[in-house]
Amino acid sequence: MRITVLAGGVGGARFLRGVRAAADPGDTITAIVNTGDDLTLAGLRVCPDLDSILYALAGVNDVERGWGRRDESERASEEMAAWGVGWPWFTLGDRDLGTCITRSHWLDEGVGLAEVVRRLASRWDLGVELLPMSEQPVETHVHTAEHGRMHFQEWWVRHRASVPAERFELAGIETATPAPGVLAAIAEADVVLLAPSNPVVSIGPILAVPGIREALRATAAPVVGLSPIIGGRVVRGMADACLSAIGVTTSAEAVARHYGAELLDGWLVDPADAGAAAEGVRVLARPLLFTSVEETAAIARDAIALGLGRG
Repeated sequence: MRITVLAGGVGGARFLRGVRAAADPGDTITAIVNTGDDLTLAGLRVCPDLDSILYALAGVNDVERGWGRRDESERASEEMAAWGVGWPWFTLGDRDLGTCITRSHWLDEGVGLAEVVRRLASRWDLGVELLPMSEQPVETHVHTAEHGRMHFQEWWVRHRASVPAERFELAGIETATPAPGVLAAIAEADVVLLAPSNPVVSIGPILAVPGIREALRATAAPVVGLSPIIGGRVVRGMADACLSAIGVTTSAEAVARHYGAELLDGWLVDPADAGAAAEGVRVLARPLLFTSVEETAAIARDAIALGLGRG
């Protein structure tokens, strides 16, 4: 079976570990990863979602923080802060900086981001092919009344999404194209899963890349989404601040309507939200908390079964 997953952030990383555990021998898994929260910092190209997913699948991530490498030091970031370089509230560990330096070096040599990701991923046996949504830089900017326009990372990390957002802007999205392999991964899939990542700033940028939403509508594969909302509350992070900015209620039903029946074939929700879906979308209710890799694998199996008409 060919499984394609659209993912971003820590939730996407945890879900992909479950999909990998649920896969049968011979199955292939491809993850199309959000690059809309990427940034250039101190001359280095930083790709937070790609790196979080890479580290999680490699088993070298910091589980307690939810991002970066475990057993990390931050001496380089401390030295940069002493020189007044970078953002003091956006620190990267020394190993993490090593990844960013390597990526930036290859990009400066003219290597495309998809090949850069392949090279980085080849260090470990991930069991999942990682693809950036696009090779062209796309950056999410947040417009606020209080502080004007700022990069998403400043709004998310520095302000913890406490400054009300008026709207989100995907700078560069008009000229972005799907990265090599992305459209084929959608067209040739047996099932496509939308991870329970932030619908606005993780899945949203992927769907906004010209050609990707159209490919999802055209694919013969069923498209199944997993709700990031349980009982009117976000499972992790601050997705509610993002949803309210675009006029979407923090509910499983509202997120399903946001994606739309023209995109979704199935919608997996928690029993607290049974029946929550857009019209014309098949719904399956089952516990959605990622309490362990085994339970996440069971959730992934149910999502796949729903798509294939077995749920």
